[in-house]
Amino acid sequence: MSPRRRIEHPVSAGGVVYRRASQEVQVVLCGRSEPLLWGLPKGTPNPGETIGMAAHREVREETGLEVEAGPRVGSIRYWFSSGGTLFHKTVHFFLMLPVGGSLEDHDAEFDIVQWFPAEKAYTILSYRNEVTIVRRAMDIVSADGAKC
Repeated sequence: MSPRRRIEHPVSAGGVVYRRASQEVQVVLCGRSEPLLWGLPKGTPNPGETIGMAAHREVREETGLEVEAGPRVGSIRYWFSSGGTLFHKTVHFFLMLPVGGSLEDHDAEFDIVQWFPAEKAYTILSYRNEVTIVRRAMDIVSADGAKC
């Protein structure tokens, strides 16, 4: 009989940062060249941080933008293993509007951070579950027709 694997349940938080540009809605994606990856800004809460606080900080660090947080968009869950431990991770996402800062000021975790039309983001995001989150965010933006 094989030994039982340890299971952990980490939590992260992030955001779908959007803006209206001409006739389209754009979202911010964070990219890495090796290995090629495009994703949403997200990360792990620091001790004492709420999920909302962590989402706000992580988005600011990873994009260089100051943001105003809006409604929760949804959560994704996935499994992965590392070092003999099995992880069932949950990532919570919030809709966010930029209110300052610059993409040039993003941290070193990503090679490039840039705006994409939402329709293009659906095709280049590396993870299908993040595509689902961006689609939900765009549904909220369309339904509200307003800011966060």
